[in-house]
Amino acid sequence: MGTVTVIDHPLVQHKLSLLRRRETTTGEFRQLCREISLLLGYEVLRDLPLEPIEIETPLEKMTAYQVQGKKLCFVSVLRAGAGILDGILDLVPSARIGHVGLYRDPVTKEPVEYYFKVPDGIESRLCIVVDPMLATGHSAAAAVTRLKKAGATQIKFVCLLAAPEGIAAFQSAHPDIPIFTAAIDRQLDDHAYIRPGLGDAGDRLFGTK
Repeated sequence: MGTVTVIDHPLVQHKLSLLRRRETTTGEFRQLCREISLLLGYEVLRDLPLEPIEIETPLEKMTAYQVQGKKLCFVSVLRAGAGILDGILDLVPSARIGHVGLYRDPVTKEPVEYYFKVPDGIESRLCIVVDPMLATGHSAAAAVTRLKKAGATQIKFVCLLAAPEGIAAFQSAHPDIPIFTAAIDRQLDDHAYIRPGLGDAGDRLFGTK
C-alpha cells in the first residue's frame, strides 16, 4: 500500500492556516499556495538519486553531485493544479511539465478527461502529480491511471488537503503510489467538498467566485 505522508513542518502549517481563512484575498491565496508548494516539494523530492560529477571551483577541481537521470516531470491536474505547479517549479525550474485536463460530471461526480499532454520519455522520468485537493479521489486516480497508460512508472501525488474518503479511493485504485499532503481533514460533505477545507481551490486561485 502506498504511503501517506503529512508534511507538518511549522511553516507549512502556519501558511495553510492563512490559506484556509475566508478573508484571504485571491492574490494572497495564490502566493500562499506557491509558498506552501515549494515547501512541500522540498520534502517530496528529498530522496532523489544523486550522481558524482567533476567540477572546478574558483580554487580547485572537486567531486560534486547532481540529480541522476532524466529531468523530473510535474504533472498538473487542470485547472487548480496550477496553484501547486508554480511553487514546485520555483524549486526545480528545469523540470518538464505535463497536463491532465479533467472535469467532474455534475451528476455522476466522475472525472471526464478533455486534455492530456506530457513530455517525451515519460517512462523514465519521476512524475509528480499535483492537485490542491484530494476530495473524492476520483480525479487524482484518473490522472494517475492516464499517466500509467502513457508509460509512467515512477509517480508521486502531492496535494494541499486530503479527505479520508479521497485517500481510500486513491489507494484502492493505485496502492503503489505515495501521497504527500499538508493536512488530512475530517470528511467530505454531501457536495463532495472537504470539511473544514478551504473552499473551492480553483475558484479561490482564479477569482471566479
